[in-house]
Amino acid sequence: MEHDVPGATEHDDQAPRTPQKPDSAVVRDALGVGIAVGLSGFAFGVTSAGSGLTVLQTCALSLLVFTGASQFALVGALAGGGNPFTAAAGAFFLGVRNAFYGLRLSQLLALPRAVRPFAAHWVIDETTAVSLAQPTRRAARIGFTVTGLSLYVLWNLTTLLGALGAEAIGDTDAWGLDAAGPAVFLALLAPMLRTTTERAVAAIAVVLGLGLLPVLPAGVPVLVAALAAPAVLYVEGRKGDAKAAAKGDATEDVRPGDTRNDPRSDIQHDTQREDR
Repeated sequence: MEHDVPGATEHDDQAPRTPQKPDSAVVRDALGVGIAVGLSGFAFGVTSAGSGLTVLQTCALSLLVFTGASQFALVGALAGGGNPFTAAAGAFFLGVRNAFYGLRLSQLLALPRAVRPFAAHWVIDETTAVSLAQPTRRAARIGFTVTGLSLYVLWNLTTLLGALGAEAIGDTDAWGLDAAGPAVFLALLAPMLRTTTERAVAAIAVVLGLGLLPVLPAGVPVLVAALAAPAVLYVEGRKGDAKAAAKGDATEDVRPGDTRNDPRSDIQHDTQREDR
């Protein structure tokens, strides 16, 4: 027999809906990231031209590679007198992370097969961060497209301008353009650190990366900082095992038939006295 619950509606049986986000808000956020990071193309253009690459080579890197960290690693190694093949290999391995981004985004975006080869060129840190921050697939697709398009266009435009005007811009460190990309990515990452474990991993990684920067070769502190995740997870696992063991010991202390520590036994004894 069914009973009607006052105030109940037909929507109570439905699963809670995913919160919607206006398309205009997604576009605004995506454009903010694309414009902010795209401006750092000035720094790459200047750095690349300063390392000996021609304007054509510099622009080809932005058009075909389009992953800022790998591009900076390549021209930085060349500027330091490194072997071109070694520099290219280092940039390649640094860009491998985008393949892991692609595995996640392929499930999230679920793009048509004909579009995937073109979308793969835009799988970078910023498009991944914006897409993952969206509540729905539609918003994720909009965020990915707007971020990728605006960043690709502006990055290549500023790369060209930076390469052509390297002498006029001067020292990129003084302008701080090289810090625009990492700063925006950190701003996107910070709200996603919700749990204590996530914050602990981030804090330890920062300490390791900055602390080892003066004593280890370039690139190595970042690899060491990655050890923060397994270290924190190991500690959390040990804490969980300790709690489980303590809980098991407490359970074993209460034996079957032993009512000395059971508050209900006092009630039973009082009832028996009243019956007498």
